[in-house]
Amino acid sequence: MPISVLIASPYSLPWGSHVYATVIAYNGNGNSLTSEIGNGALILTNPDPPTNLIETLAARTRSTITFTWTPPVLVGGSAVIDY
Repeated sequence: MPISVLIASPYSLPWGSHVYATVIAYNGNGNSLTSEIGNGALILTNPDPPTNLIETLAARTRSTITFTWTPPVLVGGSAVIDY
């Protein structure tokens, strides 16, 4: 099932949800056996970029610049740990 179906109604799974699934292959020769249940795939997407990027002019030196920003609201389902 495509991720677009899992995050839409009626499932409405949020980014970061774990999905446990089994798989059956279908082709002209018939159906495969059902796989064992998966170990909980994590639904992730790319995070939005941070906004309001501003240089802290008072902290500027000859070799360093400093910025502040607002973290994104949509982090893709997992916490952003570094920029």
